[in-house]
Amino acid sequence: MSGHSKWSTIKRKKAVADAHRGKIFTKLIREIIASARDGGGDLDANTRLRTAVAAARSANMPSANIEKAIKRGTGEIEGITYEEICFEGYGPGGVAVFIDVLTDNRNRTVSEIRNLLGKHNGSLGENGCVSWIFELKGVIVIPVGSRTEEEVMELVVEVGGEDFSREGSFYNITTSPSELNAVRDALEARGVKIESSEHFRVPQNTVRLERKEAQQMLKLMEALEDQDDVQRVSANFDIPDELIPLHGN
Repeated sequence: MSGHSKWSTIKRKKAVADAHRGKIFTKLIREIIASARDGGGDLDANTRLRTAVAAARSANMPSANIEKAIKRGTGEIEGITYEEICFEGYGPGGVAVFIDVLTDNRNRTVSEIRNLLGKHNGSLGENGCVSWIFELKGVIVIPVGSRTEEEVMELVVEVGGEDFSREGSFYNITTSPSELNAVRDALEARGVKIESSEHFRVPQNTVRLERKEAQQMLKLMEALEDQDDVQRVSANFDIPDELIPLHGN
């Protein structure tokens, strides 16, 4: 969970700025459109759409925006068609990077992703070069609050989660991909505040990075996340906690 949990900590710190620039809403709307296109507009029957809508609501997206995006996906409202593509490559220090995108222009996106990786001491690889390192999981983030690790362990077992880890003032609860919504619902029914819930590619092993490469990796992650077509970036880096504040200096 190191790559995911550390980057999630950083993303939470910059979430306000991202929301101000409209980055978060843009990506969430694309995911809702793609989910509704593939599985229909019924939240109860389309688990991917339900996850996307839950993420949008957590980001305080207006209901009208959500409904409009669903209708665009189902074809009730005419809109842009997005293609789902996955890119695999490497970051500084040989870190594995898996990038999920939704784009209306494949050639443009390939060029921009390649350039971003190259600019930050990385490279674009062939399909399959790093996918074996990652396993798709559901990841639910909740505040630590007054809960001890023992109490969270009991909670995870009760709601059907698989595991958990702590990163700063948050717990990351992992689930099987198909159980993400059910576990989130069970947590909410117990009065647990959900910071976020999403599907994420969790690395099965990690690469330890020190000062220079760690800063390069964090800058690469931010650059990729800021690219409009990128929906999700997964990487198997691990860095010392004390290096995180150096990012952006």
